[in-house]
Amino acid sequence: MLKVNHIGLTGMMASGKGEAVKILEELGYRYISLSDMVREEAAKTGRTVTREEMQDIGNRLRTEGGPGVLGKRVREKIGGLPPGKWVIDGIRNPHEVTELKKLEPFTLIGVLSDRNRIIERLNRRMRDTDIADHRQLHERLDREWGKNEPEGGQQVGRCIDISDRIINNNGSLGELKEKVLNILGEMEESHG
Repeated sequence: MLKVNHIGLTGMMASGKGEAVKILEELGYRYISLSDMVREEAAKTGRTVTREEMQDIGNRLRTEGGPGVLGKRVREKIGGLPPGKWVIDGIRNPHEVTELKKLEPFTLIGVLSDRNRIIERLNRRMRDTDIADHRQLHERLDREWGKNEPEGGQQVGRCIDISDRIINNNGSLGELKEKVLNILGEMEESHG
């Protein structure tokens, strides 16, 4: 049986984490995102919220419940389900990583892309939460990386720093798939 049971993904929006999730789902991984916990909270407002409001809600949850609260909620949700392979997306704070490492074995993969490539992808995918002018997009990316964010805020840059593996995703989907499969193979060997 596959020993790599819990894979966490961290990276900037539009870095390719969603595509990595699809690849892992094809391999039998079940998907859950820390952002799901934020969306559940946002739904309580009864209206559509902006990306900035989603970030604010996530920060509020971390302030109220501790900086690892979203990781803890996901860990508890997974713990209440039958054992299996999981891909966990939306990790944006190192304290969330600490909580998720309690799921053994757990491996954090950082997905990196050039900022210009990210902005191209954001403009192409046109989600409601992605629509913004050039300056706003850069501000959102800076915030997500951790610029001017509190300890319990978004700290993707720090999560990348503590990642077990890194994928540089500036190429094709085929190249991304090859990189994901190579990392899984390396992880299997190191756990074997």
